[in-house]
Amino acid sequence: MIRVRGSEGIYQIDGRVQDGTFHGRWHFSFGNYSEAAFAHFGVMRVFNDDTLSPGAVWPLHLHHEIEVVTYCAGGEFRHADERGPGGVLTQGGVQHTTVGQGMWHSEINNRMDAPMRFIQMWFHPSKKGLRPSVEQRRVDKAERTNKLLPLVSPIDKNALYIYSDAMVFSSFCRSGNTLKYHLDDGRGVYAYVLEGGPVEVGTHAVKAYGSAMVTDERTIHIKAKADAELLLVDVALKNGG
Repeated sequence: MIRVRGSEGIYQIDGRVQDGTFHGRWHFSFGNYSEAAFAHFGVMRVFNDDTLSPGAVWPLHLHHEIEVVTYCAGGEFRHADERGPGGVLTQGGVQHTTVGQGMWHSEINNRMDAPMRFIQMWFHPSKKGLRPSVEQRRVDKAERTNKLLPLVSPIDKNALYIYSDAMVFSSFCRSGNTLKYHLDDGRGVYAYVLEGGPVEVGTHAVKAYGSAMVTDERTIHIKAKADAELLLVDVALKNGG
């Protein structure tokens, strides 16, 4: 089954943060947004597409027992936590954070002259009480062109390790190309068109800022009708919290 969610069906919010403003597209219940039909997707608890104005900062805040994946969709993303400033991600770069026992952290637009857009995903951990840690990697556009590049995975040695039954892939798919993905039993896929497109997921059209939730399928085909930036999240559907 493939269920498409257009951009108009995803909750949007504008607000103020430290030194600026934000615009959010929150796919699952988060903050003051609560919707029973979109409380989570398997072990994925949060999928937020946020844009910070130049120089804006989500101030330090505390989390416990989540696995966080951050993807920079534009501009320069910088992480900071109680240990000090972290590294900078540019477009296509990915960061994995094990919050575990607890971590104070913030998200920062590293540039004063341009907005910054980042996708943040939270996953239920496979283990609790882990020591907090942060790791990241740069991804060049050529690495993800016309392929599904693994960013985080508990099984793929070429990806950042995540303590959750989840995998995240990125792709820049050129017009006319098709990506093929196989799903194992008990798993689902959440595919998001970051920009460009539309793409066809199976026979369903998905435009920019739209998503497709895929369950009970063995193989899916994603065809780009125009150049498109994509994220694909593969999750265990059981034990989703």
